[in-house]
Amino acid sequence: MTSQTTLTKEGGQPGTPGQSPSPDGLKAGLKNRHLSMIAIGGVIGAGLFVGSKSGIIAAGPAILLSYALVGMLVVFVMRMLGEMAAASPNSGSFSAYADRALGRWAGFSIGWLYWFFWVVVLAVEAAAGAEILEGWIPAVPQWGWALIVMVVLTATNLVSVSSYGEFEFWFAGIKVVAIGAFVVVGLLAVFGMLPGSDNPGAGFAHLTDTGGFMPNGPGTILAGVLLVVFSFMGSEIVTLAAGESEDPRRAVTKATNSVIWRVGFFYLGSIFVVLTLLPWNDKSVEEKGSYVAALDSIGIPHAGQVMNVIILTAVLSCLNSGLYTASRMAFSLGERGDAPKAFAKVNPKGVPTAAILASVVFGFVAVYFNYVFKDTVFLFLLNSSGAVALFVWLVICFTQLRMRGILLREAPEKLTVKMWLFPYLTWATAAMITFVLVYMVFDDANRQVALLSIAVAALVVAIALIRQKFFPQSAAAAVPADREKAPEPVSGVRDKT
Repeated sequence: MTSQTTLTKEGGQPGTPGQSPSPDGLKAGLKNRHLSMIAIGGVIGAGLFVGSKSGIIAAGPAILLSYALVGMLVVFVMRMLGEMAAASPNSGSFSAYADRALGRWAGFSIGWLYWFFWVVVLAVEAAAGAEILEGWIPAVPQWGWALIVMVVLTATNLVSVSSYGEFEFWFAGIKVVAIGAFVVVGLLAVFGMLPGSDNPGAGFAHLTDTGGFMPNGPGTILAGVLLVVFSFMGSEIVTLAAGESEDPRRAVTKATNSVIWRVGFFYLGSIFVVLTLLPWNDKSVEEKGSYVAALDSIGIPHAGQVMNVIILTAVLSCLNSGLYTASRMAFSLGERGDAPKAFAKVNPKGVPTAAILASVVFGFVAVYFNYVFKDTVFLFLLNSSGAVALFVWLVICFTQLRMRGILLREAPEKLTVKMWLFPYLTWATAAMITFVLVYMVFDDANRQVALLSIAVAALVVAIALIRQKFFPQSAAAAVPADREKAPEPVSGVRDKT
């Protein structure tokens, strides 16, 4: 269904955030500063700090090319998503756009797969955070800490969308400051300019002085792509959150235009510093982790604890955003008739309580499986959701190919953000993502993840197609009105398609 959210004051200017035209509509409780930090912090996950050592060990300095390739994919995919989100901000983001452009089966399938991905992520991040906290306060067992952080962040999301935004603003802020400081201090050390240090700095020597730039061969670049691709998941969150912001089109446009420097600085910049501070095959990289080893090499005191604080912040940020993202996708599915109608109901504060609680219940179940059936049930959940990031990106590509024509016919003035070199670059991006998926199937280390993810995706698509064929009444009950040409909103009215 298409709803129109009036946010007007006298003179037709945007009104007070949080106003809502109906008792069951989401409220615009996210400020521009919240969206800016969510956009920046969304590309900095715990996987960058924890998982980067595996890529460095596998590919050496050539892992920079792996990060550059995946970063390029993220930039292109975000450009496509930004084009659609700026034209029609929606809490269902790519799922809602796929619903309209490709068919209800596509919106249903990718929406539920994405929800499933984040529910599993909740368990992974809760366990990671609990492990750090147990190391600080061992009197509380690890499962107890996992329960505590889940309960606290659930309460945060249930209060209001602005409380989620405020928590995420500070969580993401700490990550951003930490990475920024690491890059600056690291570069000073690389060139021997760090105040109080007697280390002359190695410059760029470590990029080639231990077996060359590609010590394990060029094939490891693709292996590195598989290791780093999933650490980029989360960059799309800003397009879901934009629907609850003061000025969604401006927020999406700003986030889309800044994704290049965000990926370049936070990922390529920080990994470049790690690789220039010490040899890629230094034993400390594997023993301590890449960032801790780098901090130790320049004499930062208590480097391990400093990094644990930063990783804990990244984990809490990911948990906070994961719960928000899963609940908003569930809300959108409920609005479109692809999930229980209760998911689309909100409380007087504009919070989709049922969608949040349903998501967190499955999150708690996943946490339970992580501690009781770690090597069986939870391993299956983890592997079967592992390639969802690539499925999402692929669906965004095909959706944008169709949505460009729809927008040009219905509202060309809303195309304020455009994908470059359309449609050639869109097709090229889709081909690259498909190549990575196929490569996963033939890669021993990733074959199980790829096959299980494809099997689960096929099952969900089959359910969607069966539902559409044999239950057309329920499947068509909530078809958005904007499938047909909808009237343009009047001045001062924000449309939520």
